[in-house]
Amino acid sequence: MNVIAKTRELGAVIQQDERYLRFTEARKANEADDALNGLIGKLNLIQMSYQNESSKDQPDESKMEGYDKEFREVYAQIMQNPNMIAYQAAKAEVDAMMNEVMQLLSLCVNGEDPATCEIPEEHSCGGSCSTCGGCG
Repeated sequence: MNVIAKTRELGAVIQQDERYLRFTEARKANEADDALNGLIGKLNLIQMSYQNESSKDQPDESKMEGYDKEFREVYAQIMQNPNMIAYQAAKAEVDAMMNEVMQLLSLCVNGEDPATCEIPEEHSCGGSCSTCGGCG
C-alpha cells in the first residue's frame, strides 16, 4: 500500500466534496468580480505606499495615518462585497474540513485505530502547533 497513492485518492475525494465545490465556485466568482479586484488592487497600492513611507528615515506620521485610515476603509468595502462574504464562508467550511482531516491523521499517527478514532468534541486550538500538547 502506497501512502502517496492513498493521499492522492483522498485529494480526489476532497475535490468532489460539496464544501470544496462551493469554495471553488466562490473563488471563481471573486476572480470574475471586477469591482472587487479593483478594490484589492487599491488595497495593495495603499499597503505599498504605507511601507514605502514607513521605511524612510523620517516617515511622515500624518501620511501613515492617512494610509492606515484609507486601508481600513477599502478593506471594509472588500469584506462587505457579497462575493467576498460567500468566499469567506466557503473557505471557513473547507478549512474546518481540512482541520478535521488533519486531526484524524494525527490520531492515527499517534497509534489510534483509524476505523474507530474520534476527534474530541472540545478542541480548543490556539493555532500554533509549536506550543501544542497534541490534538486529542
